[in-house]
Amino acid sequence: MERSFSYTEENAKGLFELLEGAESIARMTFSRIDPNNVIIDHTEVAPNAKGTGAGKAIVAEMVRWARAKNQKVLPLCTFANAMLERNKDWQDIIRK
Repeated sequence: MERSFSYTEENAKGLFELLEGAESIARMTFSRIDPNNVIIDHTEVAPNAKGTGAGKAIVAEMVRWARAKNQKVLPLCTFANAMLERNKDWQDIIRK
């Protein structure tokens, strides 16, 4: 089944979702600090999607979004933080 991403942001809160068909299989929430900085609060993968790369895929999508929108990210979510630390090519978006 085909995977796609959705993104929503309202009132300084945002959500990335990885969809498989119409089903949400991974989600990442964030809070906006200011116009150029966000905090990644939480990443969650549906039980039936664990081990399929869904978690890494949603972090990769957030990295693409952050670069395209010139955003810096403070990853308080332990999963997102670990993924960003492991991937040296992604560390340019981390808020220092």
